Amino acid sequence: MTNETAPNEFLILGFSGLQELQLLLFFIIIATYICILLGNISILTAVCLNPQLYTPMYFFLGNISFLDICYTTTNVPQILVHLMSQKKSITYAGCVTQLYFFVSLVGTECILLAAMAYDCFAAICHPLKYTLIMKRVVCVELAGICWIGGFLNSALHTYITFHLPFCGAYQINYFFCDIPPLLMLSCGDTSLNEIILLVGGIFIGWAPFVCIILSYIYIISTIMKIQSNEGRIKTFSTCTSHLTIVILYYGSAIFTYVRPISTYSLEKDRLIFVLYSVVTPMLNPLIYTLRNKDIKNYLKKILMKILYLK
Repeated sequence: MTNETAPNEFLILGFSGLQELQLLLFFIIIATYICILLGNISILTAVCLNPQLYTPMYFFLGNISFLDICYTTTNVPQILVHLMSQKKSITYAGCVTQLYFFVSLVGTECILLAAMAYDCFAAICHPLKYTLIMKRVVCVELAGICWIGGFLNSALHTYITFHLPFCGAYQINYFFCDIPPLLMLSCGDTSLNEIILLVGGIFIGWAPFVCIILSYIYIISTIMKIQSNEGRIKTFSTCTSHLTIVILYYGSAIFTYVRPISTYSLEKDRLIFVLYSVVTPMLNPLIYTLRNKDIKNYLKKILMKILYLK
């Protein structure tokens, strides 16, 4: 990008049309953010401190919880500040940083969900070989691939996005710095960016999603071979938490990034943003803890100890 087209800051217009509701939105969002932090920190604490939870499933769940804390923190605090301030702007460097980390973490979660599906597949379809397939070193390598893949993908998108010329009043018609609204703000040719965004979406979004679908095809096929109804239900219930999060997260994330920018609309996409950026991280701890006796029992023990000390 040339110096003439590099703005000092961007104006964020996400809530400009909701002046009378900004105080209410502030309290709703901050309450949701606190729930996200408390829920995911609780899971992360349980996974890290309880030796009984040192298994592949909980290892990946801990990664998801840490990731959810990080990626909501990339935009929610800024949204809260803008709701309570007159000047709703972000510096150019701040916008670059926010975009890079947000896209990195969104992409990482997509791949991590695929890694968790593989873990479910190994546990249900190859129970006798499970400990050999999902050794500790394999889990660490899979998690490393997820994080590295997400951050490398974001580095490319951030680089090509901020090498576009931006025009006008530098007003981002969205809640924070994201790829689609920045491409809409550009006065240059964004066709290459759109192509790379779609190709990146195929590798970071669709490819892991296809792996998840294939894993569940094998999982369901194996479950159907179980003779008892009770056995089938019990086995499948071990995957329902993961499957619920996949549907919520992938449905909204793919809708946002894997489509032409010409179809992008702030008014139509507000609920989609809220779903994958705020609601899903809040629901993750609830979905996993409510259906998981190990985590529930450990958190109850911690709570009882705290109450007893008081």
